[in-house]
Amino acid sequence: MAPVLTRAAIVAEARSWLGTPYRHQASRKGVGCDCLGLLRGVWRALLGSEPERAPNYTPDWAEARGEETLAAAAGRHLTPVAVDEARAGDVLLFRWRENLPAKHAGILLSEDLFIHAQSGAVVAAAPLTNWWRRRIAFAFRLPGVTD
Repeated sequence: MAPVLTRAAIVAEARSWLGTPYRHQASRKGVGCDCLGLLRGVWRALLGSEPERAPNYTPDWAEARGEETLAAAAGRHLTPVAVDEARAGDVLLFRWRENLPAKHAGILLSEDLFIHAQSGAVVAAAPLTNWWRRRIAFAFRLPGVTD
């Protein structure tokens, strides 16, 4: 059974990653992570061992395979929620273009703010502008979240 989690605990843990440098395939707070590594690190801090090992992936993995690999993995371990019902602490998956699989992830901090790791930058909180909103493809909830 999953531990009981509060949205406040998820947001606090995600915020503790602010400033972590971008490092492809890494997932160590303060050392380096990519967007998936941020999610993996938050999972480990709040839920313990990761439920599956992340495979090696190249920066163009989604374009090369054309499959919803990230969404499928999220669906194995997280609870899907309607995008318009996502709340603080929920995971958002983004697609860069309509015809491409989702390949970017972040955690919603509030109705209009999310945290993510993006190439060339540090982990940062970003406004959920219309540009980002149009690219949300999926939303998921960590197991055991209480309201």
